[in-house]
Amino acid sequence: MSEGRQYFVLGIEADAYRILNDSGNPYLYEPALFDVIDNREANDWITEFGEEGERYAYPPLLNVSGFFEDYFDRKPEQISIFWSVVNQHLARAA
Repeated sequence: MSEGRQYFVLGIEADAYRILNDSGNPYLYEPALFDVIDNREANDWITEFGEEGERYAYPPLLNVSGFFEDYFDRKPEQISIFWSVVNQHLARAA
């Protein structure tokens, strides 16, 4: 992550932000590393809470158990879905 750069939160997993890093990979980062400048979330995010109150929130197509494991295993369907969702959300945010 680069200091002073703005990042777009793609989802929240166990309270961590899923963010496209400088290499274009969707990794998890602790929220304390960032200053939130716009806390609006897309209306279609599905939010759930874990047993200890931790928050999980993703767009519907990314809110599938094992989605990111499959993405990082380079499964073509998940890669295609991921970039389609990211492009849609970035277009709406612009």
